[in-house]
Amino acid sequence: MLLGIVAVAVIPVAIELTRRFPGVALIEAAWGIPVAVAAGVTALLFARGARGAIVRTLERSSGARRIRLGRFLAVAGICIGCAATISVVVYEVLVRLEH
Repeated sequence: MLLGIVAVAVIPVAIELTRRFPGVALIEAAWGIPVAVAAGVTALLFARGARGAIVRTLERSSGARRIRLGRFLAVAGICIGCAATISVVVYEVLVRLEH
């Protein structure tokens, strides 16, 4: 679940950091894209691997809900990363066509 939260939060945090520091362009927030996608994929893999352990140990203490929430956050983080990738690619194409 923690990696799912990281996957969702990386890009908004990167954008906010570009706003806080003068001289840093918004396009430099693109460094967060691979971090978000990697954290999302890793969270999905951890959720898949944890399913069996949760069934054996923590199913009664909302372990299954945590897996579902982690999986949802991981997919959301991957989607945010893909949307950010598309926006960066469109921006680069527009900049190149402008010249």
